Amino acid sequence: MTWGIIGTGRIGSTLARILVAAGRPVVLANARGPHTLGPLVAELGPAARAVTVDEAAHRADALVLMVPFDSAEGLLPRDAVRDKVVVDAMNAFGAAGVPRDFGGRASSEIVAGWYPQARLVKSLNTMHFHTLAVAGTAPGDRLAHYVAGDDTKAKEIVVEILTALGFAAVDTGSLHSGGILQQPGGPLFNRPLTEAQALAWISR
Repeated sequence: MTWGIIGTGRIGSTLARILVAAGRPVVLANARGPHTLGPLVAELGPAARAVTVDEAAHRADALVLMVPFDSAEGLLPRDAVRDKVVVDAMNAFGAAGVPRDFGGRASSEIVAGWYPQARLVKSLNTMHFHTLAVAGTAPGDRLAHYVAGDDTKAKEIVVEILTALGFAAVDTGSLHSGGILQQPGGPLFNRPLTEAQALAWISR
């Protein structure tokens, strides 16, 4: 599968590096255009291509949204993401870094409303980019990455890539309940945990 990464800041660039290191081709896009991604693509080599957001949405087999939350609405062409796995790796913060309040809804439920025909999975949002860069190849117990969603097959695709990258994939449940566990303010956010530790938190 070719993975499309929308957003090439520190976390998006880190994800691109570990995907390529695991032998997975990537297409990369950001708000400033593909001409700004030359150094990153040169670093990553022939497995990476810089494209526009529209091109990434059409060419990738699965997409990861890593842009600021408020810029994601309407960013992807709906026809391109119909029946496509879209990973919501975004975190919604308000003023002064306070987690946004969506009235009891998970932020990913908001994203699912923007792209109702996509197969949305919440994942890849809880780990600091420094940890993401090295944890998959570090010795010892694998650290957990999480998946939440209402499409079982879509979650299986994300579980496969998390496992290939060296992480323990932990299913946190539905987009609503599992998303709330993962998003800012939830017990799994920005907390490096092994699989056993993560499951213990989820079962509380």
